[in-house]
Amino acid sequence: MAKKNQWVVPHGDKWAVQGEGNSKATKLFDNKTDALNFGRETAKNQHSELIAQKKNGKINYKNSYGNDPNPPKDKK
Repeated sequence: MAKKNQWVVPHGDKWAVQGEGNSKATKLFDNKTDALNFGRETAKNQHSELIAQKKNGKINYKNSYGNDPNPPKDKK
């Protein structure tokens, strides 16, 4: 399975989880919380990133579940 980032995006009056670059949604949800939970599990399984948008399209959440391109620096 390809490691595609998962996006949670508004889709009319619903929320969609969509793999990055896909033209169709993987799954639709009535609320954002359910979409985030599904997207999080998918991103964990694919070792990819979860990115969520607000209704206005602005990104408001990002979390990496795989190879983080910008890991935090060690504080030791």
